[in-house]
Amino acid sequence: MSAQFKSKHGIVSRYDSELYMSFTDMRNFAAMLPEDKKQGVTATFDTIHANVKGFSIGVKITRREPWSFIEMQDDGAPFKFTAEFHFDPAGEPEKTDFYIVVYAELNAMAKVMIGKKLQQALDQVVDGLVAVSEGRMPEGIPTDFDLSKINL
Repeated sequence: MSAQFKSKHGIVSRYDSELYMSFTDMRNFAAMLPEDKKQGVTATFDTIHANVKGFSIGVKITRREPWSFIEMQDDGAPFKFTAEFHFDPAGEPEKTDFYIVVYAELNAMAKVMIGKKLQQALDQVVDGLVAVSEGRMPEGIPTDFDLSKINL
């Protein structure tokens, strides 16, 4: 059963090109991880793989449209999915309308178990990105987290 999850829209205080470039290289995601979480994570320009709670998860970038769109797909994950990252002009200088759409092949039980959590996670990513772009600490992040590791 295919399921679609769409995040909220967030206005990020960065040019679309700047925001896009931070997502286009999977090594950026690996670099942002705390040192204690980097073990077992491998990344290239196009892929990232990790072991998370006993599951092997991989993601690869399958399509890039400069400054506006990046598509990622599973590359060895417990279920098939595609994630779309949208970087649209927000109508103001140095602002980008950002949102994420995920399509996942989930059976009914999995959809019930993880659907709400996935939706919340997508919204938290958008909220966190907006907060970081404005120089604020995202909610739920420990106060000792080093924001300088996030290059927007």
